[in-house]
Amino acid sequence: MSPSPADLATPPTALTGGGVGDVDATGTEQETPEAGQEPKPSRTLLVWDAPNIDMSLGSLLGTRPTSAFRPRFDAVGRWLLSEAGPEGLAEATVFTNVVPGSTEIVRPWVEALRNVGFAVFAKPKVADDSDVDEDMLAHIEARRVEGGLAHVVVASGDGRAFREPLEELVAAGVTVTVIGFREYAAFAVASDIVEFLDLEDIEGVFREPLPRVSLDTLPDAGAWLPPLRSLRSLLER
Repeated sequence: MSPSPADLATPPTALTGGGVGDVDATGTEQETPEAGQEPKPSRTLLVWDAPNIDMSLGSLLGTRPTSAFRPRFDAVGRWLLSEAGPEGLAEATVFTNVVPGSTEIVRPWVEALRNVGFAVFAKPKVADDSDVDEDMLAHIEARRVEGGLAHVVVASGDGRAFREPLEELVAAGVTVTVIGFREYAAFAVASDIVEFLDLEDIEGVFREPLPRVSLDTLPDAGAWLPPLRSLRSLLER
């Protein structure tokens, strides 16, 4: 049975598990089921770094994405369910910042995510360092301590924040997959430890193919790389 929205909304610090058990490869004690308890079903957890994915997609397109080039979270959810399998738990979460004054713009997107089955962690963007990276890592760790965490999927290209913690999860026996854009997730693309899956390779995530010709994917006949901004912007600086 999938976690309820109330469960997903519980702050990570309030999550608890069973008894204390073995020490894992990271040196942290893992909780194991107490005698007579059923082992927890395996959990596949998605944590989506909305600021990072939005920035990467905008850079890839060279402009603000239109609806045709925005990821469809229902398709991401179906993929996650297939990864979890019929007997596993699938938990989908999105972490985002909310800039003061943008509430009315962000609210429809947040409600749409919640209606698809995603939990949303929203944090005010009150300073440059009001990132959600630490909140994502705290939620992953809370689920690991709770027990049953089998597969973590991280949607982010931020290797500085996630590379080492994700490698530690793999060392502890958790499968880790990074999903994102190969152009902006070099740490995962080049890794021999974590798996990488390009978002465009997940069926149905984008309504139209992304215009992603780059120096790494040039056709034999060559290709135009359009400007990222208007030439006239030189006069506006």
